[in-house]
Amino acid sequence: MDALAPGFEFEEPIHELQVQIADLRSQDPTAETQDEVRRLRRKLNETIREIYSSLTPWNTVRVARHKDRPYTRDYLGIAFDEFVELHGDRHFGDDRAMLTGFAKLDEHKVLVVGHQKGRTYKERSACHFGCAHPEGYRKAISKMNLAAKYGLPVICLIDTPGAYPGIGAEERGQAYAIADNMYEMSRLATPIICVVIGEGGSGGALGIGVGDRVAMLEHSYYSVISPEGCAGILWKSHSYAEKAATALRFTSSHLIEFGVVDSVIPEPLGGAHRDLHQMAARLKAYLLKTLQELKALPLDQLLDERYQKFRKMGVFLDSNSEPPATEELPPTTEVNDG
Repeated sequence: MDALAPGFEFEEPIHELQVQIADLRSQDPTAETQDEVRRLRRKLNETIREIYSSLTPWNTVRVARHKDRPYTRDYLGIAFDEFVELHGDRHFGDDRAMLTGFAKLDEHKVLVVGHQKGRTYKERSACHFGCAHPEGYRKAISKMNLAAKYGLPVICLIDTPGAYPGIGAEERGQAYAIADNMYEMSRLATPIICVVIGEGGSGGALGIGVGDRVAMLEHSYYSVISPEGCAGILWKSHSYAEKAATALRFTSSHLIEFGVVDSVIPEPLGGAHRDLHQMAARLKAYLLKTLQELKALPLDQLLDERYQKFRKMGVFLDSNSEPPATEELPPTTEVNDG
């Protein structure tokens, strides 16, 4: 919490308090300095809480992209046990942007599927900055089918700006792979929990985003397109990304209101990047609670509720509107061409 590394410009008041605390701690410890440190720490926590409770949509995107934000592999090392990674799609190759493997979540055996961005530039290049190729989505659904065969729940951790947009990916069927995943996940005979842990961008997120429960971390975003992509289409310039972020209404507070997500998982004070272990504990608690709920449902009910959940999404009526009447089809008229 007291790290002095420079952050975002909206965190300047936080940085100033951290500097003051560090200066006091470098002095001889007296009762007065210790009291002042405690006072400043309380003020620091209040300042962080105030700033992060009123983030603009664009600043939420920036926090979701923070270089120290936990990724799928970070959670695998803390919230899960005995992770065994599974590779390859049996068609083209192994996509490092998509992690899949069996793991244990306390007493529950599960399959984990998640995007991975990488920390260093070398890792990020190998993972295509979290943008999966068709082989990544084929790998994901192949392992999900394996999980369903053995009766294991599936946990999907979403963190991608979007599917990889390169020519090779399109030639290998990027759009088809994502659409096929969505179709197959809609009828997969096992509980599925999806959590947006950072960025939830476009079809790249939806490719592993169809589940019985969809949640997102407090400072993540989930959108049909990235702010830069939206700005490029509407205003022909990425400089309007902040304006696009506001218009898209893709933060956790918006999406829980719209019914797009079922739950918002609170982040530690100042964001998940400030306390990985606490964030992992909160994510684990949500997953355990939700797994217990879903495992108690009969399979037919589980699949029907999953279908209805996504079938109703986006349907709305104006306050003065009446539900549309069901129209009867006209009787079939036979035509004799003879």
